[in-house]
Amino acid sequence: MDKTIAVLPGDGIGPEVVESAIKVLDHLAELFDHHFSYRYFDLGGVAIDRWHTPLPTKTLEGCRSSDAILLGAVGGPKWDQLSADMRPEVGLLQLRKELQLYANLRPVSVYESLLDASPLKAERINGVDFVIVRELTGGIYFGEPRERRFENDLEIAVDTLTYSRLEIERLVRKGFELAEVRRQKVTSVDKANVLESSRLWREVVDEVAKDYPTVSYEHMLVDNAAMQLIRQPTYFDVIVTENMFGDILSDEASMLTGSLGMLPSSSISTIGPSLYEPIHGSAPDIAGTGKANPLATIASVAMMLKYEFGLQEEAAILDQAIQTILERGIRTADLQKAGEVASTTNEVTDFIIQELSHICVK
Repeated sequence: MDKTIAVLPGDGIGPEVVESAIKVLDHLAELFDHHFSYRYFDLGGVAIDRWHTPLPTKTLEGCRSSDAILLGAVGGPKWDQLSADMRPEVGLLQLRKELQLYANLRPVSVYESLLDASPLKAERINGVDFVIVRELTGGIYFGEPRERRFENDLEIAVDTLTYSRLEIERLVRKGFELAEVRRQKVTSVDKANVLESSRLWREVVDEVAKDYPTVSYEHMLVDNAAMQLIRQPTYFDVIVTENMFGDILSDEASMLTGSLGMLPSSSISTIGPSLYEPIHGSAPDIAGTGKANPLATIASVAMMLKYEFGLQEEAAILDQAIQTILERGIRTADLQKAGEVASTTNEVTDFIIQELSHICVK
């Protein structure tokens, strides 16, 4: 297999975790006789510094012409004082919109070896295995008008939450399709007791569900969902929800695993390559210190292999390598036990590579 990957290292720890993931991917490619070529582009803060825009045209065109996209992270306090249209995060939002990356898949599973890393009791999180399917190109992050204005000498800020039936339906169908090959259960999360957009959301879910008779489904208000993620996280299989709710709930869910540094994600496109990235931020406070956890980015590469390239065996072996090193007690600082010495970003990467060679030799 010969594929081209657009690489967007981004800001903060982004370049470090992306470098680790590419080292692992290159080693896996060598073991299985594949070839992956990489084209690097700027996005976010680094793009603002170099090109005076968070999403350069060259970056967008490079992503469109690639087979897949690997992203590190964007943003940081360095750019907090810029105008709203020049913030690093705007580049990512624009990229999602331009490439129609409409569905963000965020799998949440708890490794048995990391039960002690979560702030929740082990018996509550043991067996957690669900996927959050977050709508990614609509909702309040993209609605218009978005503005500040004065009315009667009062300053007012306006954000608009808008969804079309099409945007909801394609996202919900993706959730039901996933549920069909999992435990056949969908939980649709909304705020239908308050929001008109959520009432439309419920109507569409009811309609789509008729096409998937083997899948059971339910509606759940977002505040209840936030509570149930802590109270009984093993209850969930596939969660489908709108953009902002999905953003918040998936960060909450990351604490089940013990760290934001453990959760990968895939953003599915309707018109071109999909994007793979860790859900964590740029963490500029630890950039360059060797403390960054590369496992979420490496796990995102496993998702790329599985969903984008159809390399099921390679993806499974990479997932196995991650699980094995965690069972051996190899952890970065975010997962470190009291009294233990944490492994660095590069050390974790090297352990993954060694384990891949060991698995393939067996």
